[in-house]
Amino acid sequence: MATPSTEDPQPAVPYGTPDAPRIAVRGEAHLEVDPEIARIGITVASRGKDRRTALDDLTRRNTTALDLIKTYGNAVERLETGAFSITPELKERGRGERVHAHHGHVHITAELTDFTALGELTTRLADLELTRVDGPWWALRPDSPAHRTARQQAVREAVQRAREYADALGTTLAALVELADIGAEAPQPYPAAPAGRMRSMARAAATEDIAAALDLEPQRQHVHAQVNARFTMAPPQL
Repeated sequence: MATPSTEDPQPAVPYGTPDAPRIAVRGEAHLEVDPEIARIGITVASRGKDRRTALDDLTRRNTTALDLIKTYGNAVERLETGAFSITPELKERGRGERVHAHHGHVHITAELTDFTALGELTTRLADLELTRVDGPWWALRPDSPAHRTARQQAVREAVQRAREYADALGTTLAALVELADIGAEAPQPYPAAPAGRMRSMARAAATEDIAAALDLEPQRQHVHAQVNARFTMAPPQL
């Protein structure tokens, strides 16, 4: 086996050396920005003595709710139908499995980008027959520029912090050795059973007059980013 010569490449040293001291820092950024989207959950219900009546009423009310949401055009960025159920209610007394009534539910999710229309739509939906409205849940888009801004600020903060340490030693940074992204945290996507803050919940029977629109104030969003950075610096004179 050949003996390595002094000219062979040397393995990288995991730590700093007296000739190339290393400095490790963490950079962080915390932003507070306006939300970009608002989501509301709509639950349409029905109740009938028999299954067909409950199903027909549920279909009619679901169509009414969807048609109302669609009248807001581009203000509604996404509209989705979730779970649907028809459940029998058994009589508490008496022998056998006798059905007392049937209950129907349909869950709808609407995502809006026009907050001026949000209050009016929420109120009009809550004014429908056997219709429940939950929300809104405010959020940023996954590709929001706010996430990029936070990451960039975290990197700049890491560089500034490393320079301050080097300056305290009377030296300067030489090179970047490693930059590790340890995650930029954002509000969680809207789940089936949201854990975000509930800003409005309403249930009402249909009336002839249109109720006044709710005044909904957007909830500011918090964006966080963190990075770990390692630098080499010129040997300080201690």
